[in-house]
Amino acid sequence: QVQLVESGGGSVQAGGSLRLACAVFGYTFSMYCLGWFRQAPGKEREGVAAIDSFGTTNYADSVKGRFTISHDNAKNTLYLQMNSLKPEDTAMYYCAADLTGQTPAMKALGPAAYFGYWGQGTQVTVSS
Repeated sequence: QVQLVESGGGSVQAGGSLRLACAVFGYTFSMYCLGWFRQAPGKEREGVAAIDSFGTTNYADSVKGRFTISHDNAKNTLYLQMNSLKPEDTAMYYCAADLTGQTPAMKALGPAAYFGYWGQGTQVTVSS
């Protein structure tokens, strides 16, 4: 049974940094795409960043240059390093996994992308 468990959220002032982690249990990585998504109150969920088994990464324009996605195969853990945080980054952040190998990172943030497994979410709050 595949399970995703996020950690690392919290409250920070604008300009600060946080690193989110997503531990993946019950799966040995081969072909995959992993992503971070966020949803703010009253807003639709949006894709933030994705990485696939080829090492290709993709970022939303709003976070390019500030966020970095990475994956440690040995630890089965996905990370999102968030720097220069802004109040508009405030949201619940979710990690997600497509373990079929059919979602390339460059298509992972669009509305048609399918992720079969989701974490429970971790809150990020950025104050001005």
